[in-house]
Amino acid sequence: MKFKNNYQYSIVVPTSMGVRITPYDRQPVHTSDSFFLQATSAESNVISIAAALGKPTMVLTTFVKDSPIAQIIKNDLMRRHISYRGVEVEQGGPWGYRHQFNIADSGYGLRGPRVHNDRAGEVGRTLSIKDFDVHQLFEKEGVQLLHLSGLIAALSEETSQFCLALAQEAHKNGTKISFDLNYRASFWKNRERELAHTFKEIASVSDILIGNEEDFQLALGIKGPEAGGKGIADQIENFKEMIINVKKAFPNAHTFATTLREVISANEHHWGAIVLDENTWTVIEPRPIPVLDRIGGGDGFVGGLLYGFLQGWESQKAAQFGWASGALVSTVLYDFGQPADEEQVWSIWEGNARVKR
Repeated sequence: MKFKNNYQYSIVVPTSMGVRITPYDRQPVHTSDSFFLQATSAESNVISIAAALGKPTMVLTTFVKDSPIAQIIKNDLMRRHISYRGVEVEQGGPWGYRHQFNIADSGYGLRGPRVHNDRAGEVGRTLSIKDFDVHQLFEKEGVQLLHLSGLIAALSEETSQFCLALAQEAHKNGTKISFDLNYRASFWKNRERELAHTFKEIASVSDILIGNEEDFQLALGIKGPEAGGKGIADQIENFKEMIINVKKAFPNAHTFATTLREVISANEHHWGAIVLDENTWTVIEPRPIPVLDRIGGGDGFVGGLLYGFLQGWESQKAAQFGWASGALVSTVLYDFGQPADEEQVWSIWEGNARVKR
């Protein structure tokens, strides 16, 4: 994959930043009185891998003016070496705008994690192309890769148009585009026709498409294969068939990816991945990984995969780095990974947990 040589940013993502609160010691939310707070969003989680490893990254977002939560978010992005641009929106009183809250526990053993999203009044729903100089960003400064998420593309009518306009501007200027479909039924309710059109428009100019079987069927309208057996091998073959159908429908895309996850308990998953790059398949059969907190693992995979492509690696190496980046995120309480260096990620891939002195 050839990226632009003249650029200021390796990856840019539009996102709606918020915070997550998590009980300590993997306790349930409803019985806890002490919580760990972190700034988060799925899209900033993705680029944290590249940012930690030295790539220049940036989020396009929006903030509540004079909000202490907004300041927490800005401080956290800076410590992660992620640049940001975003307008300051007046709160409009106590019942006005705010940043989203994600309330989630990590689960333990046979008690699975529970996630509650509180997004009323979310300021990110106001994201608009008029608030950013996209000509300056894509043509003068230069961006190697624009990463889009279906979560943002479906957040509101404004954000749908924002993501589509970004994709069109990036495509026009030779910036590669990755699109993680992230279908959410609750976001699509009463907007199915509108969002189906928008998602297909974005996918038509994307170079990398990421999603699971449900994403491709429900977001892009691609008919899935007939259900096979219940084994992992059958699932892999079914997904390959699906990807071939997606590739025919969206010929501009040349890379397709998904993760494979089998939950044994909240503490142990079997973790795998499938990547098709041009005509080359990479299948990582699910392997057992320990899980401290599962949230963000999929974003870590995407972040590691995209980092590998930006490094110019062939698809198998990029897929392996993505798998290991996702496994890394599952070992930390944050929703995102901050690898110390590439070696730390490759040690995870190799199953080498020996102490490094």
